[in-house]
Amino acid sequence: MRLARCARAKGRIRGLAFLAAAVVYGWARSADPVILPIDRAKFLAGQKFDFLVEAREGGAEAISVSLNGRPAEEFFGKAGEFKNAGGVASYRINGVAFNSPGLVEAVATAKRGGGTASARARYSVAGEKAERRAKNVILFIGDGMGLPIRDMARILSRNIGEGKYGDILEMEKLTNVAIVTTSGYDSLVTDSANSASAYATGHKSVVNAMGVYESSDKNPQDHPKVENLAEIGIRTRGMSVGLVTTSNITDATPAAMIAHTRRRAEQNFIAQDMLNPAHMPEVILGGGSRHFLPQSTPGSKRTDERNLVEEFRAKGFEFAGNRAEMLKVGGNRILGLFNLDNLNVYLDREVFKDPETLGSFTDQPTLVEMTEKAIEILSRNPNGFFLMVEGACVDKQLHTMDWQRSVYDAIELDQAVGVARRFAAGNGETLILVTADHSHGASITGTYHERDGRKGRHAVRTYANSVFPTFADRDGDGFPEDPDPEVTLAVHFANHPDFNADYHVKRVPTAPAIKAGEQVVANPQTEGEPTPGNLPHSETQEVHSADSVPLNAGGPGEEYFRGVMDNTEVFHGMARALGLDGRE
Repeated sequence: MRLARCARAKGRIRGLAFLAAAVVYGWARSADPVILPIDRAKFLAGQKFDFLVEAREGGAEAISVSLNGRPAEEFFGKAGEFKNAGGVASYRINGVAFNSPGLVEAVATAKRGGGTASARARYSVAGEKAERRAKNVILFIGDGMGLPIRDMARILSRNIGEGKYGDILEMEKLTNVAIVTTSGYDSLVTDSANSASAYATGHKSVVNAMGVYESSDKNPQDHPKVENLAEIGIRTRGMSVGLVTTSNITDATPAAMIAHTRRRAEQNFIAQDMLNPAHMPEVILGGGSRHFLPQSTPGSKRTDERNLVEEFRAKGFEFAGNRAEMLKVGGNRILGLFNLDNLNVYLDREVFKDPETLGSFTDQPTLVEMTEKAIEILSRNPNGFFLMVEGACVDKQLHTMDWQRSVYDAIELDQAVGVARRFAAGNGETLILVTADHSHGASITGTYHERDGRKGRHAVRTYANSVFPTFADRDGDGFPEDPDPEVTLAVHFANHPDFNADYHVKRVPTAPAIKAGEQVVANPQTEGEPTPGNLPHSETQEVHSADSVPLNAGGPGEEYFRGVMDNTEVFHGMARALGLDGRE
């Protein structure tokens, strides 16, 4: 009897706990209206956003909304618009803001068929400013650069003997350290668009989206928007903005710093949207000229005859199509596009230099040189600047399970961090952050060598047999001359398609797997041990992981970055360091 009462009591407690969780986390029934921004969103005071309520199942005859007990139109001082079509009813007010720090509760009620359904969302509004302010922020993003990739970069770049490293990485010399969680609001494992958007706006989004909350609208550019750091800095302070990447400049991470779209694939739109004065960067350096050139130009991906290169020139930009042209630019605005798509990775650009791989793009700048040029130009603005620098192919090479190419690009990013650290040391007004947007399931499990004639998995050396690798940097440039020494790292992936496991670097980049009808099979052009995959047959590449990522911070405002942080807090830390206020 006593045990039964105890069980019933525990059941009541669990039920109460569930109800409490439902209140705290804003869980809703599928028939309830959807409020965007979502529950628990955090805003910078004065940050502009679009407010939207949708009744998605069967529409509604009317939607009423209140914020802190006041009708929405009275609260925001702006008229809203109600629509009911296609089975979805909506109430929307664009371009509003919370102007006072504190808490806000939104309650929405949809009337349908004589009944009602309600939902609520609770928001926090921040207005804290750092005591010691930064004039500039430089955000380095190693796309997909989780902690194991940093370890690999440190081993190759700094050497290791008797268990000790010769030095630590440039990024690791920044003072503060934090752990950043990466999930979006729709899924545990995210993509670069969504995760970079969290850094840019301070708000969660969904996979493939940037700068927006997902609505039912079929137009990818018409989902409710959230103002990003670049827009706030330009609008309130006249700051300069720069985007530097080794990828296509309209790819997910750089685009997320300024764009608002539900589909990251809208790269032609993103390219032309960079001309928007609200978020127009003054420094644009990377690949992706195919989205800027008229459709009639060979290699173009545009669907019209707009020549965006000429449109940027009309806005005062100097154009650079290669390294030599970039280094000559002396003005205050630059558009540098050095490949039709992504730049070639460091190993291919600077070590192998295979004509088949590089094609006609034989004079591409390094990430270090692009970072130097960006800082040179942006630092002329007395109002300060925000610069995002991405080592994009850290991620892209991990997708193809090519850890050597990935790690050389991580080392290149680290050397770009060194450029920023030297600049910051000279002015004392710059906050530097280095992090990743998400991680990958790659780990060092030992070392690999064939000294005794063994090959494949039998040549993987673990524990006491994992003798130190023999990477050598004889010229002291931070990059080992030989990416495939006698003793190398044994790197394994937690997730992968069917592939042929080969522990040696390939001189020509090669996909690990290909589609064969409905199945994914190991690429027959590769050699190595046949290895069964552990991913669905729809995946031809290795995929992202949900692992948290490290962040290093140094400079004014660095104290905000410590402990475990949600990725949206990176935005708030940058805004706090700059002393930004969206109300100005």
